[in-house]
Amino acid sequence: MKIHACMIIGLTAVGAILAPARAETLPSALASAYAYNPDLNQQRAGVRVHDESVAKAWSGLRPNASVIAGLGAMRTELLVPTIRLPFMHERIYLHNDHDGNPQAVTVNVSQTLFDGGRTLNNVKKAESTVLSARANLRLIEQAVLQNAATAYMDVLRDTAILSLRQNNIRVLELQLANTRESAAAGYLTETDVAQAEAALSQARSDLYGAQARLKRSAASYHRIVGEEPKRLQPAGSVEKLLPRSVEDAVVIATGGHPGVEAAHHQVDAAQFAVHAAEADLLPSASVSGQLSQQNDFFLGLPGWRQFSYGVNVNFRVPLYQGGADFASVRQAKEQVGQARFGVDMQMGDARANVVGSYASLEAAKLQMKSDHATVKAAELALNGVREEAKVGLRTTLDVLNAQQSLLHARVNVVVSQHDVVVASYAALASIGRLNRAALNLDVEHYDAEQHFEKVRGKFFGVDTP
Repeated sequence: MKIHACMIIGLTAVGAILAPARAETLPSALASAYAYNPDLNQQRAGVRVHDESVAKAWSGLRPNASVIAGLGAMRTELLVPTIRLPFMHERIYLHNDHDGNPQAVTVNVSQTLFDGGRTLNNVKKAESTVLSARANLRLIEQAVLQNAATAYMDVLRDTAILSLRQNNIRVLELQLANTRESAAAGYLTETDVAQAEAALSQARSDLYGAQARLKRSAASYHRIVGEEPKRLQPAGSVEKLLPRSVEDAVVIATGGHPGVEAAHHQVDAAQFAVHAAEADLLPSASVSGQLSQQNDFFLGLPGWRQFSYGVNVNFRVPLYQGGADFASVRQAKEQVGQARFGVDMQMGDARANVVGSYASLEAAKLQMKSDHATVKAAELALNGVREEAKVGLRTTLDVLNAQQSLLHARVNVVVSQHDVVVASYAALASIGRLNRAALNLDVEHYDAEQHFEKVRGKFFGVDTP
């Protein structure tokens, strides 16, 4: 694929729409989107959420400890019988009442010794899920950067079109004034004046539409980049970063596109889920200990104390649990198959996107070449029609039509230049290389690994890093 490194759009800012400030370049806009775009920041937060699943998975092999304490109030009323003597008609009872405050403290500690590999496989599953989330983060990063580049080019395109529309009005206003003078002198008719007035009215209507489109593009730019568009500088394509052939691009995309990588990690996670489910069919062992202190616990009698401690080793051998555990294993295996189909789907999408984006880029370049030729031809045609109109060989309508043709040709050039740049970014995204590093953006790299390393082995604490 031939590289056009010098394709640029030379456009000027419109003061009514774009705030007067220092000039802004496409790389700086992309850097701003990389740092501040809410969609991207939301996805980064989602990856941090997944990081905590690894710490949760490790808890299966960590000790559990708890303290249970109790304090109460108890009143005990005892009737203690005395010895009944022969001369006594009734037995005499002595009252022995007590008010006590039962107190108890129990410390329980347990530790899993063997769980059939459930915890280790859950950890590996969680780690694979984290890797998949990171790949999806790169996918969102690509989408944000591509949207930012498109928004930047949309503002440039609509600014240039607005400038062309404004210039067209000035030309038509002059044309109308000349037509009226010629009509007053008897060289032209009122029909010619009406045609010039109609052309000017249509041009003003087109101008209002161009202003509205630029405002929409500026609003979209602000949403994606995080700031108002300023004096945007011309931008070129990134075709130099692309492989020369579609075949090479397909190989790169199917091997390293973030969507494909995310799908592969989902397969890994599903396989570890199978092993975790199979662990429910295996024996397990744990050890537990208990330490207990009780005061005034026997009938609330003051002074009674009981201290106990014990250690237990527990073994569990599953025999039959209604078939749910077997169903869980089968279900997990089916999910592996589902995840593998997801890989096939992502690879197919990657290939289709590469072929489509390369075709769009090539078509945009050919369109731009054709539009440039059209502009040259339209300029020659307009000059010729004007000269012929001076000697009466052409009408006012012929001149207006020629001017309109030239305007459309120039607008098409602006659009095709926009499309070439946008298509080049889409092609770079299709191979999975539209990222901060490839574009050499001057912005701090977001390293998802840092947060992961801080929380993966964290035993205590509720504060986020």
